[in-house]
Amino acid sequence: MFAQQVLNGVFLGAVYALFAVGYTLVFGVLDILNLAHAAIFTAAAFSAFSLATMGVPLPAAFLAAAIVAGILGILLDKVAFAPLRRRNAGTLVPLISSIGVAIIIGATLRGIYGVDERHFATNGLDAAPAIHVGPVTFTTVELAIFAAAIALMLVLSWILRATTLGRRIRAVAEDRVAAALLGVNLERTIAATFFIASSLGGAAGVLTGLRYNSVTLDMGGPIELKGLAIIILGGMGSVTGAVVGAFIIGAVETLATALGLSEWRDAITFGVMFLILVLRPTGLFGKRALRQA
Repeated sequence: MFAQQVLNGVFLGAVYALFAVGYTLVFGVLDILNLAHAAIFTAAAFSAFSLATMGVPLPAAFLAAAIVAGILGILLDKVAFAPLRRRNAGTLVPLISSIGVAIIIGATLRGIYGVDERHFATNGLDAAPAIHVGPVTFTTVELAIFAAAIALMLVLSWILRATTLGRRIRAVAEDRVAAALLGVNLERTIAATFFIASSLGGAAGVLTGLRYNSVTLDMGGPIELKGLAIIILGGMGSVTGAVVGAFIIGAVETLATALGLSEWRDAITFGVMFLILVLRPTGLFGKRALRQA
């Protein structure tokens, strides 16, 4: 039982990490919270559902939905953040602006899809074969979701460490003025950051929909709060911290359920976060870890 719950925590933590990394990328570069991230998460899940319903294979639907989420991220920056950035509006006004965009996206989804829960059942997810390894059991869908989440995070790590774009993102995160003086195109780099962050959030939305075989309008709410808890726990602006924090939160949630405390799961999760922050107020990896990614 314990081994099974640990495995469940790892699977859950991988999806949480994918979502939280998108949060922390934008915060690391712009020092603002993008509260429309969860709305894009939900929009991507519905996009994948629509494509799958039209007969598009799930892998292709997954990639297309992630790209759609990335494009929404660029549009979000152009509409909600860039005009305010040019006016030096600070951090609170863009936060409110992102909430407004999230409401618009939610209302648009409601108008298109209604309020009913949607399922990927036509793609045979309910019949996914189980895999037994010693005392643990998981499905091929869960394994594919975990592999996809880990692969995307590895690609992100490679981009940040080994590519010109990654160096530009880290330079802008370190000092926007100095980066501009060195010839970095700030707006293009910020747009690329939003594309990457939103694509990861969208991918997390599709994977969440596949994991539970359910897509709903309110699916972004719970993970939005968990994502905030994760980036605070890991250290604001820390990609490494977001990943580690996500696996901690995932493990705590699944172990609480295993102990019969499912109704206390969220209270225990946030209690652990508070305890860690009391011991280390800056989070596990501090605020500036993104600069060292």
